[in-house]
Amino acid sequence: MNAPCPLCHPDRETVLWQDRSARVVLVGDPAYPGFCRVIWQAHVAEMTDLAPAQRRHLMELVFGVETALRQVLRPTKINLASLGNQVPHVHWHVIPRFADDASFPDAIWAAPRRAGGQRSVDAAALRQALRSTLPAAGETA
Repeated sequence: MNAPCPLCHPDRETVLWQDRSARVVLVGDPAYPGFCRVIWQAHVAEMTDLAPAQRRHLMELVFGVETALRQVLRPTKINLASLGNQVPHVHWHVIPRFADDASFPDAIWAAPRRAGGQRSVDAAALRQALRSTLPAAGETA
């Protein structure tokens, strides 16, 4: 028997913003503060499973999360990734990167190069920034 999809049935997650189509969650990885996922609410495996208007809506959310993270955290770089090899459910990783993080300039999934700088993220400030960069809840594609 296959395990239930962890994005359809999350154990615990910190939801920063959501509408009927998608949600933005704070991953809570102390090595990568501000790491967010933009998760499509319905279980679909590929971007092309979405209608064109849904794809546009999802990407506007990804770009809005990037904008909010840049405003709040002022990272060196933002990484965007949509993999889904282990969890075949459409979602995007939006990852603020800092020159002193454990793996920079490599991907966060690479072997660490150093211990990494210590930062925290103010979830309330991030929620506020998301409210200004994302459509009002209820406005969906």
